[in-house]
Amino acid sequence: MLTLDATLVLLALTACISMYAWSNHELMESWIMRPYVVRRHNEWYRLLTSGFLHANWPHLIFNMFAFYSFGKAVQNIFVGLGGVTTGLLQFLALYLGGIIVSDLPTYFRHRNDPDYRSLGASGGVAAVIFAGIMFNPVAPKGQGIIIFPIPFPIQPFIFGFLYLAYSYYQGRRSGDNINHDAHFYGALYGVVLALLFYPAVAGHFWRQIQLYLF
Repeated sequence: MLTLDATLVLLALTACISMYAWSNHELMESWIMRPYVVRRHNEWYRLLTSGFLHANWPHLIFNMFAFYSFGKAVQNIFVGLGGVTTGLLQFLALYLGGIIVSDLPTYFRHRNDPDYRSLGASGGVAAVIFAGIMFNPVAPKGQGIIIFPIPFPIQPFIFGFLYLAYSYYQGRRSGDNINHDAHFYGALYGVVLALLFYPAVAGHFWRQIQLYLF
């Protein structure tokens, strides 16, 4: 049975919209996340549309590479556990919901700042990555996640803790023009949604870590 590859569809759609927006200033300005404008003109759609925009090629490639690396695996898990229709709907709720939910703290933090803008799919990507970590917290020996400049792969659950700590710390500093809050809250959303959809994953997650540590 042929199953829609939602990961590739979302990736292609994001890439095409991002590239088109680079040469269409009007689209970029009307879709980018601007909390000040959202509050005053009720343009809540920006919480979602900003996730289909990226600042440049490195930004787009990094996000889409991370999404592709985890997205297919998470999509297959959801489809395998919930069936094709339910699994695909859950995957869309994970990715698109991650984009929206991760922008809410940004909205409340910057709703009175007329100059603040943000864009990118980082919240949705983080949600997918962390849902994947919940189902596969431990990688086979010699495998794992590579983080520059660490020269060796680290276990997914260790990466998860480091990622959350770093994103939270950087989000409080707000000094590098990266929306770390979106990373942090997108990751938490991915964990929560995985638990809501499949509560048994909590026990699975803990058992895998115990086997690895002890």
